[in-house]
Amino acid sequence: MILPLSIHAMGTRFEFVLAGATEPSLRAVGEAALEEVQGWHAALSVFQPESMLSFINRTACDRPVRLDEDMWNLMSLCDRVHRDSEGAFDPTVGMVMQRLGLHPGDGADGPIGWADLVELDERERTIRLTHHGVRIDLGAVAKGFALDCSAGVLREHGVEAALLHGGTSSVIAIGSPPDRNGWTVSIRSAGEAIEVDLADRALGVSAPRGRIVACEGGSVSHVIDPRSEHSAEQVDTAAVVGSSAGVADAWATALVVLGGRPASMSDKLESLIHGQDGWVCSQRTCPQEVS
Repeated sequence: MILPLSIHAMGTRFEFVLAGATEPSLRAVGEAALEEVQGWHAALSVFQPESMLSFINRTACDRPVRLDEDMWNLMSLCDRVHRDSEGAFDPTVGMVMQRLGLHPGDGADGPIGWADLVELDERERTIRLTHHGVRIDLGAVAKGFALDCSAGVLREHGVEAALLHGGTSSVIAIGSPPDRNGWTVSIRSAGEAIEVDLADRALGVSAPRGRIVACEGGSVSHVIDPRSEHSAEQVDTAAVVGSSAGVADAWATALVVLGGRPASMSDKLESLIHGQDGWVCSQRTCPQEVS
């Protein structure tokens, strides 16, 4: 049977499609996976003062904050992608998002720059912020990480086929649907679509057109280049396929900022970038384009 489940969290809609033999047990496991998303919504929201991320933003400049294993893994993921993308992915742009009107807040000045502002102590499993006013905002990587954890719940309980997405931009495929070799996902950009088959893989998609707000002198998109503190608009869409939705989402954001695939990006990650020349893919042969 095919069981659809959904929930609203992290400012978007999460939808799970599970394939299995019996409805009662499948529903129970699916609802447990949705509860995982709810838990990460509560932990990672920058809009809720009681969240773990808000606590870090508020107190880690005064003293190191100890992290549990999952939160440590998430912050370490951010650290790796920030380093490997040469700063194109930077979760400390939260204060810039406020100043540009993309997020609510008082618009106060605050520094950005993960490498200089965030210290992770691997032995103690702590995070420390080196300056007051730093605002870590995980954005899409929070959705991807929540999906990674939800997929872990499903696999732990024996689910062999499922498709999970958060806001259609973060996707995880477990196994394949019955009589198929994978879950087919279509990515549309500027009127051109491309299809990707996923089986035990994750997909992250980023596009500067996702959210645009008016500001003095024009408009800004929600993808910010941390180096210039302006909108990143070099490409229409960037997508990354890998084993982790959190990593795929982080790198998709970095590729929009960079405008292309850097040599420092792992060969284990596939990229699909849509710009003036259409789809440019890291694979030997691009997936099938559709109208």
